[in-house]
Amino acid sequence: MSAAPHVPVLINEVVEHLQPGPGKTVVDGTFGAGGYARAFLDAGASVVAFDRDPSARRFADGLPADRFRLVESRFSEMDELLGAGTTDGVALDLGVSSMQLDEPDRGFSFMRDGPLDMRMGADGPTAADLVNTAEPAELARILYVYGEERQSRRVAGAIARRRAEQPFSRTLELAEFIEKALGGRRGAKVHPATRSFQALRIAVNEELSELEAGLAAAERTLKTGGRLCVVTFHSLEDRIVKTFLSERAGRTPAGSRHAPPVEALAAPSFQLLFNGAQGPSDAEVAANPRARSAKLRAAVRTAAPVWREAA
Repeated sequence: MSAAPHVPVLINEVVEHLQPGPGKTVVDGTFGAGGYARAFLDAGASVVAFDRDPSARRFADGLPADRFRLVESRFSEMDELLGAGTTDGVALDLGVSSMQLDEPDRGFSFMRDGPLDMRMGADGPTAADLVNTAEPAELARILYVYGEERQSRRVAGAIARRRAEQPFSRTLELAEFIEKALGGRRGAKVHPATRSFQALRIAVNEELSELEAGLAAAERTLKTGGRLCVVTFHSLEDRIVKTFLSERAGRTPAGSRHAPPVEALAAPSFQLLFNGAQGPSDAEVAANPRARSAKLRAAVRTAAPVWREAA
């Protein structure tokens, strides 16, 4: 097998909780550079990997054809492609991959100049389309909700005024403009454009709605006793995963006795493998600073029916 260009985050913990092995079929929902898939294959499992990024296919070279398949699709479609109750494990490593950040032409990084793209796949609107055409109020909402940028209106307003004269097309161009709009760095450790770039990336790729759909798809495709492991890198993702697993494990309040929610009556479809979230060790953070904000949540599928989606 060819070597992955980076070490996947929390890989030892994911393997421990997912328990891949001979005779098991595991979904790597976010193939990327293939780090998780290789670990699952090394453990003897068969792997079906998903990635909507066509460039990820080059990292599949050398993987065993009899136990590995790469599907160029969103992970939210796993149950449609694999069927219900067919897999023993699902792993999701969310967010942008190191290889995407390291390639300027992808437009994800505010530290490298490239086209203002940010698409994980090969189709759909780019970040430039969003920045140059969204109404200022909608742009401000995106920056506030997806990037938790407290000065979202200020940034959106400045962008709207500037784009009327000259549209944005490059990453460094936008990053430097946002930095000036927010009054410069002023010794801040975090670049002023960090939150805005995160927000644009999430919006362009519909990451949060994809995550919600993907968790529901994992619930449908896992066998009884199958395991789900999800690694998140920011609070928006982690909140969605925490809420989903807490609800499915029956750990949410029952609600008002006058109007109990339908879902409160559903049998738990997951059992948590541990309380809360696990983070990386100090040693892992020292070796891979990207791991610093990572959180792992994991659960095992019960025999209960799939929950009905809220109307």
